[in-house]
Amino acid sequence: MAKQKLEIPVHVGDDVELEVESLASSGDGVTHHHGYTLFVPHTLPQDRVKARVTKTTKRFGVTRVIKRLHSTPDRVDAPCAVFPECGGCKIQDWDYAKQMGFKVRQVQDALGHIGGLNITVEIEPVPADPPLHYRNKANYAVEKRGKKPSIGFYRQGTHHVVDHVECHTLMEPITAIKEWLRGLIESHSLSIYNERRHTGFLRGLVVRYSAATGESLVGLVTTHGEFSRKFMDDLTDEAVLIKFGIRGIVHNINRARTNVILGHENTTLWGQDFFREKLGELEFHLSLPSFFQVNPYQSVKLYGIVQSWVEGTGGQVLDAYCGNGGISLWLGKAGCEVVGIDSAASNIEDAEQSARLNGLTSCRFWNLPLERAFQLKEELASVKTVVLDPPRKGCSPEVVAGILEMKPDRIVYVSCNPATLARDLALLQGYTVSAIKVIDMFPQTQHVETAVLLERE
Repeated sequence: MAKQKLEIPVHVGDDVELEVESLASSGDGVTHHHGYTLFVPHTLPQDRVKARVTKTTKRFGVTRVIKRLHSTPDRVDAPCAVFPECGGCKIQDWDYAKQMGFKVRQVQDALGHIGGLNITVEIEPVPADPPLHYRNKANYAVEKRGKKPSIGFYRQGTHHVVDHVECHTLMEPITAIKEWLRGLIESHSLSIYNERRHTGFLRGLVVRYSAATGESLVGLVTTHGEFSRKFMDDLTDEAVLIKFGIRGIVHNINRARTNVILGHENTTLWGQDFFREKLGELEFHLSLPSFFQVNPYQSVKLYGIVQSWVEGTGGQVLDAYCGNGGISLWLGKAGCEVVGIDSAASNIEDAEQSARLNGLTSCRFWNLPLERAFQLKEELASVKTVVLDPPRKGCSPEVVAGILEMKPDRIVYVSCNPATLARDLALLQGYTVSAIKVIDMFPQTQHVETAVLLERE
């Protein structure tokens, strides 16, 4: 019998009245019209809107809100002046308790629908405190618009920079430093990079700041070239640098036709090429490109959770995808013997510097791909615990196979992507999920951080 052709009940350009049922993992509203799934950006559950269909596919359609007919009682006033135009914080107009519940459900749904897992343990939320002004790093894009530069973040799905003065997720000194740099860029008429034509000089700004130490590090990202002497004189005004706690200014050169912010060449224009961050009793040596959790307040909670699952269990700990060694050093401070592995040389250099800074000899760091590390069976024979904190794409099949062959007593999986977390947990056969916590590292956004403890059956 011939397969029945699916009838899509709407066409591009149609106006429809919709009631939003839930949020997708993207942070966009989801509803159904005659059984057909429609995404409704910039809405919240219980909103009723008049929307125009902008795209249809066999599986779903996309709409644009024309008018909000009824607003959910869970909506709050968004503090940001460019919300929702800026694509950074898609749910900052939603009551924070609802945000937290949404993130827990994202993990529940992914484990069940993607992983096919029947998890019986309760998923415990770990809310953020504070929920605003928590980010310790900003990667600003710069775009020429008219006579003045626009400095900010991209509008969702575009490379159009949404200019703003203040971002309410960033620590306030970062905004002050950015606005000081804006003044210098304007007064010296710096040439601004044009992404389409691959012309111009200044591509972006990076500002890193530590609330614990008061230190900051500034990066100016350009194509090939040099800054003028007059610009350098103003940029290195000692009184201003002291005021902002700036320890170094780094010139990062990115010659490539790419939307990746940082290039591979770094030159120190002034001061040093690193600054110091502090979490608990630990100090960290951080360079411009090194990875570090953007929310130090929640990082302390996350590291404490990992410590509570690992401390006193015996054997070595393998910290896979260790980044700049945050978890490794935290566990080393607690008395664990740790091997941290990362493929980025700059991360390992920072981790080793931080280990020396804290006088920790219980942490060793290897700069090599994790897939190769699993071949060093003799060196890893004492490992009883594996800590995984992979990028959003999760673990490669080779890494999963390497862990299963190693047969550690426990695995601690820290994930920023519920979908790949669920996929990988389903592959880790022979292990039982003992605890799950959703740590809100990114309040006001749809992004989810999860920590899972698995124990060998």
